[in-house]
Amino acid sequence: MNAPSPFLTRLRHAGILPTDSEELRLQKSLLVFATGLISFASMLWLFIYWQLGPQFSSTIPFLFQLLLVGNLAIYIKTSNFDLFRQTQLALFLFMPFVAQWSMGNFISASGVSLWALLAPIGAVLFIGPRDALAWFFAYLFLTALSGTFDYYLADSLGSVPVKVKTETSVFFFALNFAAVSTIVFLLLRYSATEKQRAQARLQEAHALLLAEQERSERLLLNILPGPVAERLKASNQTIADGFADVSVMFVDIVNFTRVAEGLSPQQVFSMLNKIFSSFDELAEKYGLEKIKTIGDAYMVAGGLNNDCENYCEALMDMALEMKRLLEHDLDINHLRLEIRIGIGTGPVVAGVVGKKKFIYDLWGDTVNIASRITNEGAPGVIQVDETTYRRLRNHFDFEGPQTLYLKGKGNTAVHRAIGRKPAFETGAPGAARAAAI
Repeated sequence: MNAPSPFLTRLRHAGILPTDSEELRLQKSLLVFATGLISFASMLWLFIYWQLGPQFSSTIPFLFQLLLVGNLAIYIKTSNFDLFRQTQLALFLFMPFVAQWSMGNFISASGVSLWALLAPIGAVLFIGPRDALAWFFAYLFLTALSGTFDYYLADSLGSVPVKVKTETSVFFFALNFAAVSTIVFLLLRYSATEKQRAQARLQEAHALLLAEQERSERLLLNILPGPVAERLKASNQTIADGFADVSVMFVDIVNFTRVAEGLSPQQVFSMLNKIFSSFDELAEKYGLEKIKTIGDAYMVAGGLNNDCENYCEALMDMALEMKRLLEHDLDINHLRLEIRIGIGTGPVVAGVVGKKKFIYDLWGDTVNIASRITNEGAPGVIQVDETTYRRLRNHFDFEGPQTLYLKGKGNTAVHRAIGRKPAFETGAPGAARAAAI
């Protein structure tokens, strides 16, 4: 199919503004389309009438053309659509009756007033169903007026120079009905087609909006736990919760600052990204909640959600697997970096900090203990506080307690984890749950 000419394309979009709604765009293009159809049809009607014999004055059809095209030109220049549709519908309504009255009556004019029906039909399409009622009642009034005074109008105007034959009158009755019906069909078809296109554009925009919303959801869930994200979307209130029992783990890369001195920024980023991304996968595997990264340190917690019942065991399983991963996977740890790990268990406060670039964070004694026993640990060592040790001692082996002096806490007993007890290496509750996640 050949593309429409640039002129027709510009005419089709005449007066349409970028700020117009889809409905208003459709109304504007429909009225311009209807103006073109009626202008063409009225001139064709006059030409056929002349070819068949009757020689009516062309003054009224020609005046009708001038008024339609002139009104369209004013609209294109001023973009005043309200004035354009009111005046154009008035022309659609009154000019057919004027033409009929100039020819005589319904019979001699072959029902040319039927063309006025395009006014109320057009009003439905160009304005709306409610306002179209007034135009329909005006059409009925003029039809009734013509029927009532048909004889007197025909006698007084008497401008038919040649008696119209019955065959010609019947032919033009059929022609008028066919022409009006065709224009109505084309307008309705055009309206339906444009609405389908508008609907397709809306569906496409909706699909893009859903994709963007899904992307935003994923980004939000990468920052916040699911329940917290839902609460943040539902309310602008401050989010802060107290948890009576949470296990918190810090992972610190040993001597990272010294190692990074000999690397480019891109190499430093690539190394950290590989290591921390592997930690993220393990956190997801064990149903734990990554909290944040702080420079070369990684923070994760269990007990903030319902994804893992025995979160203390899961956190230790994750710590042991992190150690094994960095010791054996040279693709992730080609520089053979070592880590030290500290785990503390107890009450915490959790909440969303800030309004922009916010972060979900934890506070409390438990967090401080986990952080400090990490800093006091040796490379490759997993240290836990007394509470964590009591939770895990039946399933994991530990070295005897050591006493560390922690700033703000004084002397504190810590235990070094060795691994799972042989009896619990397979089929242990924590391991079974972790494998199922």
